[in-house]
Amino acid sequence: MRRFFTVLALFLSTLVVGCATSPQQPLPVSPDLATSGGRIAVAMTSLPKVDTQFPGASCLLCLAAASMNHQTLTKHVQTLSYEDLPQLKERIVKLLEAKGMHAVAIAEPLDIKSLPSASSKEPNIAQADFTGLKSRYKAERLLVVDISSLGIWRNYSAYIPTGDPKAVFKGVGYIVNLNTNALEWYQPVDVQKGTDKSWDEPSKFPGLTNAYFEALEVGKDALSAPFSK
Repeated sequence: MRRFFTVLALFLSTLVVGCATSPQQPLPVSPDLATSGGRIAVAMTSLPKVDTQFPGASCLLCLAAASMNHQTLTKHVQTLSYEDLPQLKERIVKLLEAKGMHAVAIAEPLDIKSLPSASSKEPNIAQADFTGLKSRYKAERLLVVDISSLGIWRNYSAYIPTGDPKAVFKGVGYIVNLNTNALEWYQPVDVQKGTDKSWDEPSKFPGLTNAYFEALEVGKDALSAPFSK
């Protein structure tokens, strides 16, 4: 029953529609980043719960049925660990330091929702106004790692699954200039990995479990690799 109400809340949240904006396009890391001077802070948002989701199960009964049909899978997925994902910011700091930059990891999670909206809606400008963090972090730039989804997703068309479940790692990394609020790097990450084995093997689901940890590694590498070049 608790799972049903969680599913209900997720469905209702999808009914809230905000103003349409053009999606931010990827931006490569500037080749001048290492020589730009000043301190760069590295922060992560709070990690999402590792869980199942069923995109496309678009009515309340559809979503409840999908949830009920995957109770054993959901119970297992919710036991999967982050491994060393919480330490990704320290990994990035070391890569930046290897380039000669003054980098520091911010211990507390970054709460982007608490920041005011940016006044500019121009491309390559952060949607939130990060400039107030300059004095708090004593930094010229802020590198943000924002992971939005982790776990196993199975796509649906109403009541009908349209494919096998897949491991998912979704997020974005970006650098904000704390003087101008301009983006100096922007990298969306959308990793989806299936299994070449039978996925429906309760209660440990080894195929999907391996896919999840593979997706975790690919996602972490995608967010740190730009700074290892």
